[in-house]
Amino acid sequence: MAVNKVKITTINSIISRASNLKTREEKIDYLRECNSLALRDVLKGSYDDSIQFILPEGEPPFEKADANRPPSSLLKMSKQFRFFVSGGPGERLPLAKIENMFITVLQSIHPDDAQLVILMKDKKVAERYKGLTKKIVSDAFPGLISK
Repeated sequence: MAVNKVKITTINSIISRASNLKTREEKIDYLRECNSLALRDVLKGSYDDSIQFILPEGEPPFEKADANRPPSSLLKMSKQFRFFVSGGPGERLPLAKIENMFITVLQSIHPDDAQLVILMKDKKVAERYKGLTKKIVSDAFPGLISK
């Protein structure tokens, strides 16, 4: 399975498009076509119940990046997610430092992806993108989500 084939679009636009496709097979095929580490990180964080975030719920105050020229991308910044989860290296850091790291990620990526990351952290992606279920994600990427 090829990884990081899609680099031009936002992860949010991939998830949005996948959720709006008509058939289950189309959704699975599209997710596989757009396979990237960032996409899988967001889907795992969103749908895997074994992943719990240590950050407070809700949207923190942050300055949105310029949508036309964000300083970075979720493809690069998703590596920071490990600091935000229970059992990760972030548990050994003060919560204020973790929150600042999270805000830095949000300010560095496209505003649509920033909103997606907040939804992921709060486990609300399924509420926003109703056409994208845990089962579809599991079928698109077997082994990604713990049962």
